[in-house]
Amino acid sequence: MNAHQSIRPFLEWLDRTGDLLRVPDTVDPFHEVSACLSLADRGPALLFEAVAGSPLRIAGNLLAGRERIAAALGIAPAEISERILRSIREPIWPVSATHRAVQAVVERDAPLAALPVPTFFEREERPYITAGVILARDPETGRGNASFARVGLLDGRTALVGIAPNHHLALFARRAAARGRPLDIAVVLGAHPAIQLAACLYLGVGDDELECAGSLLGAPVELIDALTVDLRVPAGAEIVLEGRIDANVSVPEGFISEYHGMYENYGPGVFATFSAMTRREDAILQVIEPGYHREHIYLGALPIAAGLLHGIAKVVPNVRDVAVTEAGAGRTDVVVQLDAPRPGQARRAIHAAFAAVSLVKRVTVVDVDIDPWDPVMVDWARMNRMKLERDLMLFPHSGTDRSEPMEEGGLVTKAGLDATAKPSDRAEGIERALPPAAALASARERLRACMPRVPAWLSA
Repeated sequence: MNAHQSIRPFLEWLDRTGDLLRVPDTVDPFHEVSACLSLADRGPALLFEAVAGSPLRIAGNLLAGRERIAAALGIAPAEISERILRSIREPIWPVSATHRAVQAVVERDAPLAALPVPTFFEREERPYITAGVILARDPETGRGNASFARVGLLDGRTALVGIAPNHHLALFARRAAARGRPLDIAVVLGAHPAIQLAACLYLGVGDDELECAGSLLGAPVELIDALTVDLRVPAGAEIVLEGRIDANVSVPEGFISEYHGMYENYGPGVFATFSAMTRREDAILQVIEPGYHREHIYLGALPIAAGLLHGIAKVVPNVRDVAVTEAGAGRTDVVVQLDAPRPGQARRAIHAAFAAVSLVKRVTVVDVDIDPWDPVMVDWARMNRMKLERDLMLFPHSGTDRSEPMEEGGLVTKAGLDATAKPSDRAEGIERALPPAAALASARERLRACMPRVPAWLSA
């Protein structure tokens, strides 16, 4: 799947595995596309083959879960964190492409009008591009950056871009404005999932996510020169929007959906003007259902989990895995798995998680016999291995992000839960009652032989 640097090979794989639903009837981008994606949130990816007012197709719900993201990278779900960390340690520089597939069609007069961009939610005021990887360069150093930000359409040429103040894109826009000019950007749609995942990484200023994308791909990202801005863009993407953002010009935004599934009102967005749209001949517009939906959740959760695993390992070397849960929308609720924790290590892991990511507001620590990505088993550990008066830690007046729904003045109470087993708590011991390991292994192979497609519950 990694040879073609667009979403197409992954769509074909989803189709072969029965995880793609083709929608043949004409759908309206105004709320109807969003309604279909919302209902399919825990189901198949959707390919809308007829969209009102546009010759383009729309695809969504592609990377809705760890299993899908792992399949897009050609690995097992348990390997994701290590692959992400390796991509940061061993980046691969992009190369010049030998083709220009994404520039087969060029629209300059009204670049945004040519796209069937959905209006997602009832109280949002405009259509939003939600699956756009935004490329930019630091005006001071020339180093590249790839990230996600919502792009709300105003008309056929202009939009607002919703960027948090601490976002690297916002920093670059301010640096450009200080030099008296706007910042060149390219909004890339339908690039390979590895490029999308890399754009979600939490890197330092000056670290280029496209280099990590090459490592995730197992091959350099292939780039070509954009037509109207001074940037290089992925040649294999479906669509690229070329434009500029001006940090000195703001646009009122109103209510927008946030990861926790409710609305926020952050004030104005940054003004953007687009000079060109380039695309494949039969381009597919990728969309991500925003808010509390699985694709949005996991694209955030997996890079955060990998970063937390790396950070916690510096102070608690026997950490084995870290999960960032769906309940916390892939942002605020963390489960840390420790191997044979010594007294005090659970507390150290909790402090390390809070220190690493300001959004995190609950951390649960479990033993290696508990899968941190299994919410039922994690809750089982909380119910059966905790004494609340001993193992629950509250941290009032802790700093958090503006997107935290319960914050007040930038503060919230955070909680740490030590759900690791303490042998002294039970005279009967803490061993879980299970069949012998050899019998389980034999049974797993027996059941696999009976099934044409191995379900997740039979995975080793």
